[in-house]
Amino acid sequence: MNADPAIRVVKAVVAETSPQSRAGDDANSRAAAEAERLAQYRLVIEEGPRAGSFVYKTLDRETGEVVRQMPREEVVRLSQQDTYDLGAVIDTTI
Repeated sequence: MNADPAIRVVKAVVAETSPQSRAGDDANSRAAAEAERLAQYRLVIEEGPRAGSFVYKTLDRETGEVVRQMPREEVVRLSQQDTYDLGAVIDTTI
């Protein structure tokens, strides 16, 4: 068969992935897709209108659009009023 005695023929082995590993691949690909989706956003923290307050904004990196803001714009506007006090978002005096 072979003239060189140092080289010998070996039988090839085919490795198959187990169902467990395939399920792990699906989970990994979903996690990778979720990570990619979340990477399009960035968090910006700005000083709020009052001392010691902060506004947290989630921005779309491509468009610059504010996707989410905490506290909401309405609450920030309310907090700028002189009559505002912590917890005074709802006026219960009628």
